[in-house]
Amino acid sequence: MNLDDLFGLKGRVALVTGGSRGIGKMIVEGLLAAGAERVYIVARKKEQVDETSAELGEKVIGLVGDLSQMDGIKQLADELASREDKLDLLVNNAGAAWGEPFEEFSEAGWHRTMDLNVKTPFFLTQKLMPLLKKAGTADRPAKVLMIASIDGMKTNPWPTYPYQASKAGLIHLTRRMAAELVQHNIIVNGIGPGAFPSAMNRAARDNADMVEKGIPSRRVGVTEDMAGGAIYLLSRAGDYVVGTTIAIDGGVVNANVGAGNFVDPSGD
Repeated sequence: MNLDDLFGLKGRVALVTGGSRGIGKMIVEGLLAAGAERVYIVARKKEQVDETSAELGEKVIGLVGDLSQMDGIKQLADELASREDKLDLLVNNAGAAWGEPFEEFSEAGWHRTMDLNVKTPFFLTQKLMPLLKKAGTADRPAKVLMIASIDGMKTNPWPTYPYQASKAGLIHLTRRMAAELVQHNIIVNGIGPGAFPSAMNRAARDNADMVEKGIPSRRVGVTEDMAGGAIYLLSRAGDYVVGTTIAIDGGVVNANVGAGNFVDPSGD
């Protein structure tokens, strides 16, 4: 058994949405370390895309787009099809969080969160289906990785109602899409991140000492934790895992017997 063959991604072409920062960037770093041939990243802000592409090297190709709307989703799919004959790996990472008091929660916040967190992964995968089907074989399937959240697996005290609902919905959507796409040699799985420092989770970024008190492992996540989980599911090592969402959270979901919960995905 060769570990390079088991966990390596040599020759693979990947797309990571929201790949310019945070968890998306952590996954991009992991894909590069595992030997991916090319990694496309897409985000709304050109300066962030350009900065990350320059930092991570020539294998990272930056694209700018707004995936919250169907026009942006189709534009990205068309752009990728003009550049590549196939797509081996799709990481649906782009997402949004919105927190407001229950009595004041806005429809705009609801729609933006639900659209980007649930609608976008579904329709982007749909539009990229021809490229994924060309890549996938029985011996080497294509992979789709959904980035959900532990907030879709458990409740938290923060008023991020559509965020929590959308991530729970994405976890079930992962199962349903897995059942559909596995027949085409495309495997769909997910990751439920816990506390990782990012612009979306400013609490973990700016107040790690407080946040870690509610985590059984007594620390927030780092790049290697997220990269390792993604590499496992996207490589040969994860080929027999189908429709599963793995919590990468230091034990918050499955090993926490206390009442502490200091993870605020909105950063408020």
